[in-house]
Amino acid sequence: MGAMTTNRKRTEECINVNYTNSDPSRKRSKLSIKPVPSAASVVARLSRYPEVYAPLTREVHAPCRPTKFPLAARVSARGGDAMGNVLSAKYEKAKRSALAKYRTVVEKWKEVIVVDAESDEPCADSSVEEPRGGGDGFGVQQQSQSTLSCDSELRNAELKVASGGKLWGSETQLDVESVHAYKKLLEDVGRRNGTFQRLNFEINLNEKRRAHFNLLRPKKDLDEEPEVLQEPFVALSSEEEDEVERAFSANRWTILVNHENSNIEITGEKFRCLRSTGWLNDEVINLYLALLKEREQRQSHKFLKSHFFNTFFYKKLISGPNGYDFKSVRRWTSQRKLGYSLLECDKIFVPIHQEIHWCLAVINNEDKKLQYLDSMKGEDSSVLEKLAKYFADEVNDKNGKDIGVNTWKKEFVKDLPVQKNGCDCGVFMIKYVDFYSRGLELYFDQENMPYFRRRTAKEILRLKAE
Repeated sequence: MGAMTTNRKRTEECINVNYTNSDPSRKRSKLSIKPVPSAASVVARLSRYPEVYAPLTREVHAPCRPTKFPLAARVSARGGDAMGNVLSAKYEKAKRSALAKYRTVVEKWKEVIVVDAESDEPCADSSVEEPRGGGDGFGVQQQSQSTLSCDSELRNAELKVASGGKLWGSETQLDVESVHAYKKLLEDVGRRNGTFQRLNFEINLNEKRRAHFNLLRPKKDLDEEPEVLQEPFVALSSEEEDEVERAFSANRWTILVNHENSNIEITGEKFRCLRSTGWLNDEVINLYLALLKEREQRQSHKFLKSHFFNTFFYKKLISGPNGYDFKSVRRWTSQRKLGYSLLECDKIFVPIHQEIHWCLAVINNEDKKLQYLDSMKGEDSSVLEKLAKYFADEVNDKNGKDIGVNTWKKEFVKDLPVQKNGCDCGVFMIKYVDFYSRGLELYFDQENMPYFRRRTAKEILRLKAE
């Protein structure tokens, strides 16, 4: 491959429209009819065309890099001469000088941008020649690197420092020529110290108020409260389940338990009323109420002081000729027999048997009211009237006081669990007693009845209510 030479004279002649070829071999034939055009005639024809104006520049509607040196882009697009271009060398020198001054100014103003003036990274338009094997010899490949990436990094660093003044919601621009950025930020924060101090004062004041209100509230034992809520629903173990199943399968005449304090015996036949569809009988209900009283005596700090009448009390009370006979039950609550008076109790529970349905009446001495609970939401005002009269006579007889029961509120409790079948009224009634004696709300429903039946069976077999 021969060396490529540059013949500027020849190039200019080829471009010049007034140049006439002097080669005799290229002259037109003498036999040609058309005349040879002259240079003047060519110029005359070109002058007839309208002048070409450069189109107006418009904004490019697409992402584009910001060009800090427009001349560099044009020179890069046009390409450089590997043999040496004077304009490229001058541009290279001017660009390096400008970048050096720019780095010096940024270091002086910001003091946060570290730029090495003698960086080895290529930030300028440089021509790199790489030998490339091709054919029989070696050629030269030109690669031009743009300065846009280096310029973009410097611009982004400048924008990051300049946007520091907008921290903390500040809308003022930082003037880095007069004061450093961090000083401006400190001044901006200092202006908000008053707001921070005011908010801190309000927080401390509200915390002290809350602490004062907590002192006025009654203290609760946080360790025992979750345990109390879970105790009524403790699942039976596999051994306890097996024990209950064996008792349900026992002979009908077999005595399963004998409670000496209440003189109640539970045989296999009576015990089977605790099965899924059985109606609770008197013996099972009375024994369970006696176990609740023993539970209270064992753990008096966990349960309300209560008295539990058996299922025969109300029948005896209304057995008189006028439907009321206090003398028939007067000895049931003697001080020698109970060891306490009914006036000392918080709640007094009275089971009510309405032919084929169990209900509960409560003399609530704690809240000064008489309550009637029916799992079918029935009402019987005569029960509350007779119990009010009985309690007045009882207190007058045993304590010599007139407590004015006639002024107490008579309540038919409506916000209570109700039964959805015809056989669980007895279980609902004893569970009303169980939860009220714990001082709990009645937070159970029909779905808990199978569990309550088996739990009551287990407690009766072991003669211990939990």
